[in-house]
Amino acid sequence: MVLSEEDLALINALQIAPRISWSDAATVLGVHATTLAARWDRLELSGAAWTTAHLIGDPKQMCLALVDVDCEMRQRDEVTAALAAIPEVVTVEEAGSNRDLMLTVIAPTLARFTEEVLPRFKEIPGLLKYRTSLCTRLHSSGYVWRLNILDKAKQNALKALAGPVAPMTGAPLPPSHLDLIPFLARDGRAGAAEIARSLGRSPATVQRQLNRVLASGLLSFRCEIAQKLSGYPVSCQWFVNVPAGQHEAAAAELRSLRTVRLSASTTGSTNFVILMWLHSLADVMNAELALQQRIPQIELVESVVILNTAKRVGWMLNPDSTASGAVVVSGTELPALGLQ
Repeated sequence: MVLSEEDLALINALQIAPRISWSDAATVLGVHATTLAARWDRLELSGAAWTTAHLIGDPKQMCLALVDVDCEMRQRDEVTAALAAIPEVVTVEEAGSNRDLMLTVIAPTLARFTEEVLPRFKEIPGLLKYRTSLCTRLHSSGYVWRLNILDKAKQNALKALAGPVAPMTGAPLPPSHLDLIPFLARDGRAGAAEIARSLGRSPATVQRQLNRVLASGLLSFRCEIAQKLSGYPVSCQWFVNVPAGQHEAAAAELRSLRTVRLSASTTGSTNFVILMWLHSLADVMNAELALQQRIPQIELVESVVILNTAKRVGWMLNPDSTASGAVVVSGTELPALGLQ
């Protein structure tokens, strides 16, 4: 499968404004709304792109952990599947390094992580050992990564239509509102009417609940693309040390690198982690040079090329990086709905 320039432009638009209406998108892109809707349906059905919402993982409000896993070689597939079935394990990646798997875990609290999530790891046959680093600052994440297909004028117009990102209020949401999260995880563009039909509630009630969920800042909305179709098929993660007083400055420098998907301060043997999507393995060295030039006191301790991603922010992926259609979130596995 090869994505056209029009496909990439639409994905780029939804990266900037995931919940924009087709009529507003049509105004910016100069394409009829029904054409955009049909194009998006095709991209979704093929698994080439999808929209989703997930807990934002801000360490100021919840627990974000990065876990390395060692497993029995013959049982790697079974261990991967068991870990991916845990809702709090939002991402599962196979690493080409001295660990077998790398996990991203989001839990409401540190206590929930240590008392409920980690004990499940110990029950998985073939899982030999795990090592945990805790995120202390999340500087940037995948929801800010862009294809940058659109010109600046169109990007700015979409940003204006999307409006500012809601700040996280910290106020708890009632269970009736949390019921909406699995539907938004399955489709980040889901509207009140379709959610209401599934929940057996009135559209007006769900619209009020949806507005409150959107305003809470609890969720991060993003448009994802199958990595192998993005033009950036190689993932590399660096474990580095940055002087304690320079983390914010380092993060600011990293924001100017379009290949960065994640930057975070962490506990553990290193204190900072950086993830990039790159054009090729040759770009790993170019990226390291850029890091050392922009952050002179950075110490590059280890680089890890990711061989395969089984699950990305709740979505189960096929070996070719397209979405399978199955979503595991909030204790509920949402079945594939026609996605290949």
